[in-house]
Amino acid sequence: MKLQKIKPSKSLNKAYYKQSLSREQIELFKKELQNTFNHIDEKQDEEYHKNVIADLFKNVYCKDKYLVNVNKKEDLVIRLGNTTTDDVGVLLEFKKPTEKRDMVSATNANVKALQETVLYYFRQTVDDDNHKITNIVVTNIYEWFIFDGVWFEKNIFRNAKLKKDYLAFKTSGHDTKYFYENIAAKYLAEFTEEVPCTYFNLLDYKKNIEDENPKNDDDLIDLYKILSPEHLLNKKFANDSNSLNTDFYNELLYIIGLEESKETAKKTIRRINQAERNEGSLIENTISKLKTKKYFGYENNDETENQYYEVALELCITWLNRVLFLKLLESQLIKYHRGDKENYSFLTSSKIKEFDDLEELFFEVLAEKVENRNASVATKYKDIPYLNSSLFEMTDLEKNALALSNLKDRLEFEVYKKSVLKKGTKESIKPKTSLNYLLDFLDAYNFASESNAKIQEENKSIINASVLGLIFEKINGYKDGSFFTPGFITMYMCRETIRKAVVEKFKTNFKNCEDVTHFEQLKDKIDYTNKAQREEANKLINDIKIVDPAVGSGHFLVSALNEMIAIKSDLQILSYTNGNRVLGYSISLDNDELIIQNQETDKLFEYTLNQNNNIIPDLQELQETLFTEKQRIIENCLFGVDINPKSVMICQLRLWIELLKNAYYISSTNKLLSVSMELQTLPNIDINIKTGNSLISKFAIKDNVFERIMGFQKKLEEYKNWVHIYKNTNDKKTKAVLKENVKRFKDEFKLADLRVTKLENELRKLNGTYYDNYQTHQFFASELTDAARKAKEKLEKEINDKQVELQQLKNNPIYANAFEWRFEFPEVLDDKGNFIGFDVVIGNPPYIKEYEGKHIFDGIRENEVYQGKMDIWYMFACDGLKFLKPNGLLSYIAPNNWVTNSGASKTRNFILKNAQIQQIIDFGSYMIFDTASIQTMIMTFKKNIQNEYNFDYRKIESAKPQFNDATDLLQNSKTEINTIMQPNIIVNNALNQFLTFNTNASDIILNKILNKKNFDLTVKEIANGIHPHHDFVNKKILLELDNSYKVGDGIFALSEIEKENLNLSENELRLIKPYYNSEQFSRYFANNKNEYWLIYTSSKFKNPSEIKPFPNIKKHLDKFQSVITSDNKPYGLHRTREEHFFKGEKIIVQRKCAGKPVFTYTNFDSYVSATFYVIKTERLNQKYLTGLLNSKLIEFWLRNKGKMQGNNFQLDKEPLLNIPIFKPNENSQKPIISLVDQILSLKKANPQADTSNLENEIDELVYQLYELTPEEVEVVKNS
Repeated sequence: MKLQKIKPSKSLNKAYYKQSLSREQIELFKKELQNTFNHIDEKQDEEYHKNVIADLFKNVYCKDKYLVNVNKKEDLVIRLGNTTTDDVGVLLEFKKPTEKRDMVSATNANVKALQETVLYYFRQTVDDDNHKITNIVVTNIYEWFIFDGVWFEKNIFRNAKLKKDYLAFKTSGHDTKYFYENIAAKYLAEFTEEVPCTYFNLLDYKKNIEDENPKNDDDLIDLYKILSPEHLLNKKFANDSNSLNTDFYNELLYIIGLEESKETAKKTIRRINQAERNEGSLIENTISKLKTKKYFGYENNDETENQYYEVALELCITWLNRVLFLKLLESQLIKYHRGDKENYSFLTSSKIKEFDDLEELFFEVLAEKVENRNASVATKYKDIPYLNSSLFEMTDLEKNALALSNLKDRLEFEVYKKSVLKKGTKESIKPKTSLNYLLDFLDAYNFASESNAKIQEENKSIINASVLGLIFEKINGYKDGSFFTPGFITMYMCRETIRKAVVEKFKTNFKNCEDVTHFEQLKDKIDYTNKAQREEANKLINDIKIVDPAVGSGHFLVSALNEMIAIKSDLQILSYTNGNRVLGYSISLDNDELIIQNQETDKLFEYTLNQNNNIIPDLQELQETLFTEKQRIIENCLFGVDINPKSVMICQLRLWIELLKNAYYISSTNKLLSVSMELQTLPNIDINIKTGNSLISKFAIKDNVFERIMGFQKKLEEYKNWVHIYKNTNDKKTKAVLKENVKRFKDEFKLADLRVTKLENELRKLNGTYYDNYQTHQFFASELTDAARKAKEKLEKEINDKQVELQQLKNNPIYANAFEWRFEFPEVLDDKGNFIGFDVVIGNPPYIKEYEGKHIFDGIRENEVYQGKMDIWYMFACDGLKFLKPNGLLSYIAPNNWVTNSGASKTRNFILKNAQIQQIIDFGSYMIFDTASIQTMIMTFKKNIQNEYNFDYRKIESAKPQFNDATDLLQNSKTEINTIMQPNIIVNNALNQFLTFNTNASDIILNKILNKKNFDLTVKEIANGIHPHHDFVNKKILLELDNSYKVGDGIFALSEIEKENLNLSENELRLIKPYYNSEQFSRYFANNKNEYWLIYTSSKFKNPSEIKPFPNIKKHLDKFQSVITSDNKPYGLHRTREEHFFKGEKIIVQRKCAGKPVFTYTNFDSYVSATFYVIKTERLNQKYLTGLLNSKLIEFWLRNKGKMQGNNFQLDKEPLLNIPIFKPNENSQKPIISLVDQILSLKKANPQADTSNLENEIDELVYQLYELTPEEVEVVKNS
């Protein structure tokens, strides 16, 4: 068995590899490594040396965070937390420094040290059920061999024979020596492939550790990182694009004047509470000035206050976007000029003292070419470039509402209680003005962009573009509580989907690619040494069109941009601007960023000028190429739409930031510059990201609107040309003219609405008829017969109705924000103006149900997939398929319940009829969005109709999955807690059904169960429980009541004491019903002693006079009038249901069940809430039905064909109606009825009685009724 030794620099996560360390971190590391060397004693054994290394880990990395200690018989472990109950993450096996025979070496790894780790690994995974081992380390204190936990899982844990031998060893009585020599050694000897492991020798670093010259410390960076929790424990690092820098985020919100609040399942951003507001915060300063201007008049109420807040927030976001962008620019310029802060650090409180100065920077510097700047400005900012970005053009809101310079400069407020400015100082910080505070706060962070890892002399946290992206996304979603999509999700979705789209493009457009099915196969089809082929391949990739119809902050488009460059690099067709191939660099993606490494030195690519501020040709060539590639992809390939103009603004900003990363200097003869260089201007990429409602359009995408316009062919060519020129001009006048031309073109086409034309033609005909019949004879109107007069009145009414209809159509507010896919993007129109569609639709659409926001559905209820209880994202899925070209791909991450949700039946049918499901990755109980308890899945559909096919289905089955389980699923790694299969879809059979996916063996059994069905429950035999609105006081209601109430007080539901205290009359007691909850219901048995009572008032109590005979009940409910939300308020329950369902014999069904379904037999009056369903039938013995429904066979059916939320059953009406019930003859029912009676009798005597044997007997009888074979029974039992 041989090892493949990998250098630390090659083993590190690429994004972590490029991250800098602080001087403080490296000095502590050097000190502790020196202590380690001082304590090494080669005469001592491994016990001694593991304590030396334990001290190193504790003092440098793990103190108070991760427990480092022995664990049972394992030499040393590092746990994932700071207690003994936390799982072990790293196993360390020690040998003494002089040990040769038992210590691992590159040429002989099959020795006792590695054999021991196999045993320890099995003890953790098999015995302790710990699947979170991230690394296994073998060391003699000098040499270190680090094995990835993923390799151990795939090759050790998943080796069925080896695991079987381990289990046999555990009960054999053999000692560990037997395991090492006869099991582990035997297996490891059979392993012929080289095993990858990270290797280093501490002695190689001894010189650096003893060297006191700090300039030589960079060589220790990789060693520091390889031993860090970020690597060994796979912990998130500072710039991880999957997590937020909460310290930065929270203080930034504070400076603006906002705070985060959790409402229901979503976190939203709101204005700070009135009592705690700071007059000097940005938003309060802005609101104050808007009020001074009386921007919304003299009204002073909640509505105008909210209007002021919305306008102020938009202004603050605009200003903040510019400032954050400029911090990145400032960092970039300093880096380009080798740390020259004196000339290029321009955004500091010492230079920008007032809001006037900041506005000057925005509009007189960044927005003006150097030669056009005023003399004083040109001198003050001589080295700050012109950017040609609409980001630095004054918005209409700034022109009409408030300019930045109008804000008050003098207002001060206290710094945030956990401010970064307090870090490292014990002195109190005086209050600051908002501008001074903002700039000092930002200056306390390092706004690093692409760079090699270095040692920062200043201990500043890094804020790079990816982290800023998350900040933008969070602040932008302030109102709806939208969630940012983690980088590992956007990267995966873009990689999988775009690479498939590339395959589709090459299959039909590149020679010899007709049979290509996978991206890897393309590498053999393109002769990348042939310049002509490279150009052709690049042209095809540049022609791929990608759109996000709910673009938000643009995260998906940024990931798509980087993925397309990585694709070109993988295919080896990435070329310099002169057409020569890029050689000597590897380009990959990690942490949602491009990683560009020199293949010879492993150093990350970093663009700088030389010591004399001149261009370095090799660096210049690659930097220009990356900038040009990004510009070309953004202009030609990436498109986005969002209803929120702030989202559009932030998306444009993020794409500009991506270009800024590769901005480069060009030679200049401008004498106003201190150097003969100026930064390349940014292109006008904003035109591809548009504001509008993606779901509302006047024109269908197949509408022949262009044919109704005179000279449309010429106008279409002009339109396309204007858009092309706009993207590349850096002249503001030209931009303005082109913008106006494009607007005029679109306005003209919007007037060509076919419905308007049709109505106008109809009106013309009706008016002509009216004129012919009546206008020419108007003097003889009195001579009209009654019939003629009626005909005239009818015609007049028809004309009037048509005129009203025409005006409504022209002025319908629904279309005020409509987005016209038909012609908004000329890049997806052919030469004749036909809509050809996109190659990829991708994103994370909004998840909003109609009851959460009815207004959002206005204008789309006519959509063919609209139905009650639907989610708005279903519309995005179905419309997204319409936007695709044939064989195009749609990929979304969205809630996973659409496959079994009754409100998604039309959506399921639409998808089945119009596309193929390519992939579903269901994350089950793993919450992708850490601020929301929403179960999600990635789904990919291909616009290609086929009646039968198989697809890639993956799902996490664990109730408590971890991050690694989600990444395993994405990597298609089979583990014990996930399902990976290729289910079969037959469209004709799947229509109008839930979509459930099973293995072949399960499918056979499920079909067998279905074929035995001979009895259907009807909709009249199943009812949901009562909706009170509300039964008890909850936290939200408590906010609207006075201090005399508490959570749990009864509204429509009463405790025994509350009922007694109301002193109800006999007449009033007729309205009081026994009210039960899950405490009284278990499988089979119900406790008839209710804890609560329900005021059972029907819809007739909507009429207040109906409550008069019940004065005490009225008095009680009157106290809650302000919080009762029932449709039948003030005195009626929201939904009472038919009362016979709650009386006598019935089956109570718990709507949401963990682990197993719960069906409860009751034969007494029991009123229940909507958290239950009730089954009541006279056509089948209900005790037999109770036994059948509680059986393992029906549980198996519901798990595979019912409605699941992760591992929880959701037993709504539809899955209950679909249960395949077998009704045998009465004699065959009797054994099950008898067993149910026995269970009920035992539970009545003792609710805790063990009835599992009786339940097993019922299971066996049910298997027989459905005629399952012994093998099929085993499948059901083990499912």
